[in-house]
Amino acid sequence: MREPPLDPRVVLGLEPHQLPRHIAIIMDGNGRWAEQHGLPRIRGHAEGARAVRAIVTECARLGIGYLTLYSFSTENWKRPRDEVEALMAMYAEYLVAERETILSNNVRLVQIGRREGLPGDVLRELDTTASLSRRNTGLTLCLALNYGSRQEIVEAVRTLAREVRDGRRRIEEIDEAALSGALYTAGMPDPDLLVRTANERRISNFLLWQISYAEIYVTPVLWPDFRPADLHEAIRDFAARQRRFGGLAP
Repeated sequence: MREPPLDPRVVLGLEPHQLPRHIAIIMDGNGRWAEQHGLPRIRGHAEGARAVRAIVTECARLGIGYLTLYSFSTENWKRPRDEVEALMAMYAEYLVAERETILSNNVRLVQIGRREGLPGDVLRELDTTASLSRRNTGLTLCLALNYGSRQEIVEAVRTLAREVRDGRRRIEEIDEAALSGALYTAGMPDPDLLVRTANERRISNFLLWQISYAEIYVTPVLWPDFRPADLHEAIRDFAARQRRFGGLAP
């Protein structure tokens, strides 16, 4: 079912141009939420998936261009095997269960991160949803799945080095734009707003190059409890800031 669009002037008291074009979120607190409720950790992840649905839908309704969610890092493989297996099963289920919502709300799904190591059913459902939604023109939902920013940068440098070696690029042509174009996020604008839940204040190897000038918003709300109202608060906080990009305010 397609949700009706929202007017940010009514919902947020903001003009459309005041909204961030790209929001990135480090979704933290699933495990703590489960512990607080006396439940197994995987239940926290399940509740976190419900929060994802609400926030993706709200961003689509508000006309946000890009939403990148830190879903599973390369470091997360260190977690207990049963938790990782349950998470991977949940990703496959989510991609099937939310496919109609993604398509009906004109959302385009993409993935950044390494495909190597991801289970076959996750890749299959990911590719199916990405293919079906590739022509959608609304929100781009970017899942950072099996993602690590340092690894991403290393791979980008290797790509540019091979181009120089093969004579397809001169070393003098390697600049910030060239490196940005070799990253997983090539073609996407850098995030304007980075949100981290659960009162954590680390970047955790997430979009290190891309968030150079992002505004950072930290909230004590655990991710399963993060609601559209919390998203609205983050956007209002962003709109109230003065972005100078290293210069001086007018």
